[in-house]
Amino acid sequence: MTDVLDGVRDHYRATGLTERLKAALMAFGPEDQRLTPEQLGALDQFHTRGLAATTELAKLAGITADMSVLDVGSGVGGPARFLAATYGCRVTGVDLSEPFVDAARYLTERADLSGQVSFQTASALELPFDDGRFDAVLLQHVAMNISDRARLYREIRRVLKTGGRFATYDVVSNGGEPHYPVPWARTPATSFLLTAAATRQAIEPAGFRALAWQDDSEAAKAWIVQLRASGPPPSPNLGVVMGPDFAQLSANLGRNLMEGRIGILTAVFEAA
Repeated sequence: MTDVLDGVRDHYRATGLTERLKAALMAFGPEDQRLTPEQLGALDQFHTRGLAATTELAKLAGITADMSVLDVGSGVGGPARFLAATYGCRVTGVDLSEPFVDAARYLTERADLSGQVSFQTASALELPFDDGRFDAVLLQHVAMNISDRARLYREIRRVLKTGGRFATYDVVSNGGEPHYPVPWARTPATSFLLTAAATRQAIEPAGFRALAWQDDSEAAKAWIVQLRASGPPPSPNLGVVMGPDFAQLSANLGRNLMEGRIGILTAVFEAA
C-alpha cells in the first residue's frame, strides 16, 4: 500500500508548481487581480470535459448554499472553487499531493474564496474528519488511482450524513488495457481501473443507494474531437500543472476513449 501511495504522489509531484502558476497567471494581469473559476478552468479542472463536467455533476448532486461539501482528490482546487463561487456553499478539499494543496490555497486566495474553501493534505483512505461531517462528497477522476475501492467508499460513507449525496465522475475500464502514459498514471503500477459494473458493486455495499447512473463516454469522445479540431489549448492550461509531457498524456486519454478501452461514468448516490 505504501509503495502504491508513493507512486501516486510521485506522479503528481509537481515540484515548484505554485511558482509556475504565478508566472503563468501573469497572462491575466497583476497578482492582486481577482481571478474567476471560468478564467482558471483550463488549468484547474483536472478531468475529462473540464468545467462542463463539474457543472453537470454539481447539478446532479443537488448542491445548495447551505451544504458543507467535501472534494476528495481536490487537485489544485478548481471544482471546490467553482462550487463555492456558484452555489455559495462551504467546500473542503483533500489531496495526497502537498504541492497540489499549496497551489490550491494560492489559487483560492487569488479567487478571493479563502473564506469558503479550504484544503489539506490527506489520503482518501484515511479522511481526517468526524463521522457524518458533510452533506455531499465529490470524487472526480480519483478512484482510478486507488486499489482498495471498498475502503475508499466506506470512508466516503463514514464522513457523509445519512441522506447525504455522493457524486462520482470517473474513468472506468471497458476491458482493454489502456495505452500509457495517461493523465492519472504513467505506468500500470498506479492505475486501478474497474468496469462500471464493478464500480457499482464496490460502492453500494458501503451504504449507498443509486440516484443517478449514466455513461458519459460519448460526451467525452465529442469533447476530445472538439479539442483536436480547435488546435493548441488556451494558455495557461493543465500543462502548467502536469509538466511538458501533458500533451502525450492527453493524446493517450483520447486514444483510449476512441478505441473503447476506457469509458466515463457519472453517478450520484444517497447515503443510506
